[in-house]
Amino acid sequence: MTEILSDSGEETTNPPQRRYAALAANENREDYSLRYAAQSFRKWSPFVVATTALGGIAYLADFAIGASIVLSYGFTSGVLAILAAAVVIFVTGVPIARACATYGVDMDLLTRGAGFGYFGSTLTSLVYASFTVIFFSLEGSIMGQAFQLALGIPLPIGYLLATLIVLPFALYGMGAVAKMQTWTQPLWIAGLVLPFIVVLVREPGRFADFAAFGGTEGAGSGFSAVGFGFGMGVALSLIGQIGEQADYLRFMPEKTASNKRSWWAAVLAAGPGWVVLGAAKQIGGALLAFLALGAVGKTAALEPIAPYLDAVKPALGPVALTFAALFVVVSQIKINTTNAYSGSLSFANFFSRVLHKHPGRAWYVLVNCGIALALMEFGAFAFLNKILGFYSNVAIAWIGAVCADLVIAKPLGLSPRYIEFKRAYLHKVNPVGFGSMLIASVVSIVAYFGAFGPVLAAFSPLLAVVIAVVLVPTLAIATRGKYYLVRPNTVSGPGVEADLRATHVCSVCGDPYELPDIADCAKQGGAICSLCCTLDSTCHDMCREAGPVALPEPTFHTS
Repeated sequence: MTEILSDSGEETTNPPQRRYAALAANENREDYSLRYAAQSFRKWSPFVVATTALGGIAYLADFAIGASIVLSYGFTSGVLAILAAAVVIFVTGVPIARACATYGVDMDLLTRGAGFGYFGSTLTSLVYASFTVIFFSLEGSIMGQAFQLALGIPLPIGYLLATLIVLPFALYGMGAVAKMQTWTQPLWIAGLVLPFIVVLVREPGRFADFAAFGGTEGAGSGFSAVGFGFGMGVALSLIGQIGEQADYLRFMPEKTASNKRSWWAAVLAAGPGWVVLGAAKQIGGALLAFLALGAVGKTAALEPIAPYLDAVKPALGPVALTFAALFVVVSQIKINTTNAYSGSLSFANFFSRVLHKHPGRAWYVLVNCGIALALMEFGAFAFLNKILGFYSNVAIAWIGAVCADLVIAKPLGLSPRYIEFKRAYLHKVNPVGFGSMLIASVVSIVAYFGAFGPVLAAFSPLLAVVIAVVLVPTLAIATRGKYYLVRPNTVSGPGVEADLRATHVCSVCGDPYELPDIADCAKQGGAICSLCCTLDSTCHDMCREAGPVALPEPTFHTS
């Protein structure tokens, strides 16, 4: 049932105008995929949320990325590139993780309110969706390689199995994902550290050999600025991982005096902290590839399963292959569940705004996995460096623009100090963030293809982030911040005295939602939830011209 205000100011009851499909209506599966994550739904502890988020970084593409960088550019340039990229990723990830955990929004909703506007963030939805698809295909390729090595399964069939195996977890949302990540964590940690313990015990002198490694492409063991830049660009392609971390961090419970320390520890560890382990895995993967070069050759050394098996074989003997395959499969299930889950959120956000339809997040899990499977079958793994090097130019421009809004524009009062994501209050496009990202991406891509010489080609991702960070406050000042909000939020915006856990009933779908997910709707003459507002294709944004709509007192549920 739906409560709205009649012309006389009294509440009346009308039947709902929209009924969502079964998949879209079930929030236990839908996970508030296009909405603010209600505080009543955030029932997990900071530790559980952090464990679930960190489970998503179990991927072995880090091994392949690190191996590719160091084998191409040598130990000195490669390792420094990995560490430098990690610093950039950590610094930009802190404000994003904090904002998503504080406001209960995913990366797309955050982007809307951090300088991009309602439709401006559709482009970043595709950028983020492409991130999840690219890495799903890379991780699935690694799992397919494990199936082939351990069981003799042909790669095309192995790729299909690698895709199908993650569907049950991704389809059932945060509850299923949290359980899977928690249960598999001990086995994954044991498998991760085992090869390095074996090498340390059996061949400690090889670490010194690795430090003098000059790569397989003639780079040499000394430092090369160009090699450092290109290697950093490949590593920076992972900057979009903060979006996947944020998709879980939005379920963080409200920060209170009693949980303040655990809340911050969880946000930092599961947000930007992922890159600490990620960088270590990249360097570790490079080490294992270096050690296995003589035994398996360069091509196989770039595939994590072969060097991993070569490292653990002395300790595990006849069961080494079984253990290695199990470790790879568990790792890839953990990360590709996250890739499929996060990709479904991004695709759903994109298509809901473009088509004004939402069949449910679960359908977009299938879309994400289907595209990734096609990339696997076409051999995307063979072009790892080129794909990631190009992608990083766009990804870092996006993250840099969002970070600049959170760190510079909002504290200086150049943009609203809170995150507004609802269509009813946003301009379609905000030139501050959207324009900054677009300009930074174009310039850095042109540089990447050599228009400004080899040095800027190597450092094109850094060029992208510098341009984006400088342009955001510049454009915010030039536009006087007028493209952030089209009208004030009188329901839950700054200055509104209300408990955000209180609810209004949406006058379209008839369901109750907490205040941050509600807008006052001129067309309905009452409250509307953010998703029904998104899906409306007939209102023609009349609320932008009309005045605020008086709503009844919200309902507060003490239970």
